[in-house]
Amino acid sequence: MVKRLPMKAELAKAKAQIEAADHITIFSHARPDGDAVGTLLGFMHSLELLGKHVTPVLHDGVPHRFCFLPGTDRVVQSMPENPGLTIVVDSSDLERLGFEPANLAATLDLNIDHHATNTYFAAINLVNPDAAAAAELLFDLAPELGLPMDERVANCWLMALITDTLGFRTPSVSARTLEIAAKLVEAGANMPELYLRGLQQHRFVDLEYWAKGLGRISRRGQLAWTTLKASDREEVGYDGNDDADLINLLSAIEGVVVSVIFVEQNDGTVKVSWRSHAGYDVAPLATKMGGGGHAQAAGAMIVGCLNEVVELVMGETEKVLSPRTE
Repeated sequence: MVKRLPMKAELAKAKAQIEAADHITIFSHARPDGDAVGTLLGFMHSLELLGKHVTPVLHDGVPHRFCFLPGTDRVVQSMPENPGLTIVVDSSDLERLGFEPANLAATLDLNIDHHATNTYFAAINLVNPDAAAAAELLFDLAPELGLPMDERVANCWLMALITDTLGFRTPSVSARTLEIAAKLVEAGANMPELYLRGLQQHRFVDLEYWAKGLGRISRRGQLAWTTLKASDREEVGYDGNDDADLINLLSAIEGVVVSVIFVEQNDGTVKVSWRSHAGYDVAPLATKMGGGGHAQAAGAMIVGCLNEVVELVMGETEKVLSPRTE
């Protein structure tokens, strides 16, 4: 078991390492969401204001909807040969990075995350599950780490906050979350544009893709689910391997407290995403199946054919809900 030092001691070590580093490589998780992209890019800009050379790495690149953020053209999809100081943001474990853990160029130095299922995999771990987003945690750590802010940092971190809280609607949102959002706006972040691009605006092809999943939607009591096949992406020309945020639509169904979406991959796995209302913790279920996440938003990659994975996951999910779905 990894020894978990007090946050204060970890912060002092992290600050010293950042100050001493010339080259810093920042990673975030595969199939990145707005928190992964926004936190990583904001961190990159802040470190560069300190004169650091920074390489941002996302195994799957930047999703289309976030490509307007400053610095997305700098993101690479492979590990640099000489990574320098290595930092991971918004990832609960090594496997979520998308690279084979054994193939990482160097031992990961710093882990900054807000997932309750974090495995404390780095030499230094700054983890706070109470933060609504990784960007919220990093904003709070910024003064201790000596991180400056400009308009680019503010826009990236506010995008992270907006998307990970679904527009400040998740139970994780606190008064501190809203206070940070206000400070980011004061620093130059464009709230209306970020809200539109991060949550509301979708391409026509996204809706065509949604139509495939909505055509298979099922409901049993307080539980709703659907599937997206690999062939669906080919038929409509969708260029991702995710659900295009269809899970957020399912989670808004009246009377449904847990929603699940299954996205068939081309490598013999299925990406499973759970969303739940307050009081229904899906993180242990995701962890049991090799994934992780938050109480109300979790996921896992499961090996198997689509129908088999659906049967397995729905059976386990119904067990969790059974006392409350009578």
